[in-house]
Amino acid sequence: MFKVNIAEKNGKTYHLDLESEELMGKELHSQIEGKDISPELSGYEFEITGASDTSGFTSMANVEGTGLKKLLLSYGKAMHRRPRREGKKKVSNFTPKGLRLRKTVRGKVISPAIVQINLKILKEGSKKLSEVFPDQNLPKEKPAEKPASE
Repeated sequence: MFKVNIAEKNGKTYHLDLESEELMGKELHSQIEGKDISPELSGYEFEITGASDTSGFTSMANVEGTGLKKLLLSYGKAMHRRPRREGKKKVSNFTPKGLRLRKTVRGKVISPAIVQINLKILKEGSKKLSEVFPDQNLPKEKPAEKPASE
């Protein structure tokens, strides 16, 4: 089962749980038809922008296959800047420049180990995504205020 995130250009993201095997074997940055995901999305065209597996390891486009691999990475995808901690000395937001670490990443081919897939819209269909996913388009409700006890 995949958790699919579909991103619009304006920043709105729609979530979809998918049981289909249509995405197996596809690679990162490949284009897929909307009807492969759901019949409601016919006419749409998507690009796979990213994926991650059950352990949270991200897929990288320069790693072949479906397996895990350890790469030497600098800051960017799969490695984020974080402050260096040295004993009791407080250094505010200092990250060493040029730091490289060996990190585990997954290959670019979508396999059963992948849990989350991120998609970007390339071509819109006849129906808007807000109509296809009406329950996700609602504004968040504020919690009801409790009356003040006297």
